Amino acid sequence: MIILGIDPGIAIVGYGIIECNGNHSKVIDYGCITTDADIFFPERLKIVYNGVIDIIDRYNPEEVALEELFFNKNVKTAIKVGHARGVEILACVNKNLPIYEYTPLQIKQSVVGYGRAEKRQVQEMVKILLNLKEIPKPDDAADALAVAICHGSSLNFKESFRMK
Repeated sequence: MIILGIDPGIAIVGYGIIECNGNHSKVIDYGCITTDADIFFPERLKIVYNGVIDIIDRYNPEEVALEELFFNKNVKTAIKVGHARGVEILACVNKNLPIYEYTPLQIKQSVVGYGRAEKRQVQEMVKILLNLKEIPKPDDAADALAVAICHGSSLNFKESFRMK
């Protein structure tokens, strides 16, 4: 199964594409969609939407996993990222892909085995689990790969995480 993991954002949207076969996962690609803060906000959303569509068209994932948003500081930023997450979801829906979402705690628990793991621990485990030579950069791409790994390890009970 080919899984697209997405770390939602507006300035940087991380994505990771993995192939899962049983307990084995291998990386196909990862990277980021970026938008400049100087660009008119609706145009940034269009860039994100088109970027997700391009990734889907290029890799034909069977399922999509997204990280749920978690903010406790800047409400204005949270709203903008929420808008971006909406267009990321819309792109997946328009391509008829099933979407699953996971909390940061669930992702850390799945990848590291500890829900309160530090970011560096998650990145190191992504490197190990996908047999990579180095930690994926930027951090948003590593986070997206972690989301995809989490979904891959949840395939036996994935319906409880399907976006409703």
